[in-house]
Amino acid sequence: MISAFSTSLLTYSAAHDPSPPSHLGTRYDVTGTFLREPGNTVVCHLTEGSPSQQAIVEARQTFLAMPEASQFAFTPISSLHMTLFQGIIEYRRRLPYWPQDVALDTGTERMSEIYLDRLQSFEPLGSFDVEVTEVTPVGLTVNGVTAADRRVMKEWRDAFAHVFGYKHPDHDTYEFHITFCYPIARLPEAALPAWQAMLDSTLATLRESAPVIELRSPAFCTFDDMNHFEERLVFAPEA
Repeated sequence: MISAFSTSLLTYSAAHDPSPPSHLGTRYDVTGTFLREPGNTVVCHLTEGSPSQQAIVEARQTFLAMPEASQFAFTPISSLHMTLFQGIIEYRRRLPYWPQDVALDTGTERMSEIYLDRLQSFEPLGSFDVEVTEVTPVGLTVNGVTAADRRVMKEWRDAFAHVFGYKHPDHDTYEFHITFCYPIARLPEAALPAWQAMLDSTLATLRESAPVIELRSPAFCTFDDMNHFEERLVFAPEA
């Protein structure tokens, strides 16, 4: 019987999807080296030194211990975060991923200056708690713990969409996540059972050891690649 995770796992199997990963060649290369891909975003980094950060670091290490780990490009621990709202990115200069009132050839540094200016009057919303809901071959899927948490997260996204001047096509269906790595090559079908067992075990461990993932306040960040997200403006949630 195929478990709930197998659908996503098969995405990384050469037998079922021989096409190259979508970000290979623009975000990272075949050696696992991250390439320059400047942009901006709003993320919540993991809370440094928290028990949940330690649990997630241990989960990441479990991925690295898999025999096929070299088929993925891993980001550093310091970059681990949950994206709250997707900003602009160098290789996605097209509508609806760009504000209609700003020229598509505007430099990424200038775009970040524009957003920093717009965000000066942004009113932070409420706080929220998140939990791990799924473990995939590239990291964790997370969501609000309660319906109230999920509502607040949506309110943050809607408010940022107004400031940023666009809504991505998946705005209302976006799956929050914490990425560990990106696929360089698809997993061979023979490796799937072991990966399935690892994903199941990792989820169970995280659900027990870190029922709530501790996140820092949302922050508008700029980046040159996926190795580091520089916090430029932090939004302390309402008490």
